[in-house]
Amino acid sequence: MSIILRRAFSHRNLVLLRSSAFHGGDLSHQLINSAHDNNNNSNTHIHALTFPTTLHFLTRSRRGFAKGRKSKEDDAVSTIEVSPDVGPTIKANATSMMEAAIAALSGELNKLRTGRASPGMLDHIIVELDGVKMPLSHLAVVSVMDSKTLSVNPYDPNTIKKLESAIVASPLGLSPKVDGERLIAVIPPLTKEHIQAVCKVVTKSCEDARQSIRRARQKAMDTAKKLYSHAPKDDVKKLEKEVDELTKKFVKSAEDMCKAKEKEITGG
Repeated sequence: MSIILRRAFSHRNLVLLRSSAFHGGDLSHQLINSAHDNNNNSNTHIHALTFPTTLHFLTRSRRGFAKGRKSKEDDAVSTIEVSPDVGPTIKANATSMMEAAIAALSGELNKLRTGRASPGMLDHIIVELDGVKMPLSHLAVVSVMDSKTLSVNPYDPNTIKKLESAIVASPLGLSPKVDGERLIAVIPPLTKEHIQAVCKVVTKSCEDARQSIRRARQKAMDTAKKLYSHAPKDDVKKLEKEVDELTKKFVKSAEDMCKAKEKEITGG
């Protein structure tokens, strides 16, 4: 069988293949006849051979393949990725970071002792009970009796001694006294040296807050430039302007807080 097939696809038959394709002849019929002519003494029977009868099939297949490839290329070219509007997210993240900077500044300023009593001035004090450290504000209610006196009322009267020790050990310079089931803490007057030292701390805390706010701004700007690399310049400038407005707002808030604290310290 293999010998018959090799002879069927001899050079003469290949010429016949081309001629038949162009003239629309029956290629399979001609190949079978050619094979019988070359093998008159053979008893082998050739089964039906399946071949395209014309060149039209090959032409149509090639055109169809080219058309399909072109269609895929057209689809790839026509696909345009549209970036989502991440501007609100960038602003929200920047706002959150700036608010955290203001909260941290508020905490630092509340730690400073001034000439006036403030319930928040004891919030940073940590009390240790049975090996567990907890903020004083979780163990007692601090209230202002007058401009120079604080009242500390513990939730559990048995903790009053621990609260007293923690307040005395703090850098506030307070000496609370036990009054029944509460503590009374008198705010001593500030010396000139103490006022100057505290004002320096306020200035440093204000600068730290400004730096934190500006870092939040820079991070928002970098994110905007990265995500809007292919966006219109007007969109990027609009977002940068909005972030700049946020930055100015929070910087002013921090500066106002520090000015108010300095005024409270100096009694001005």
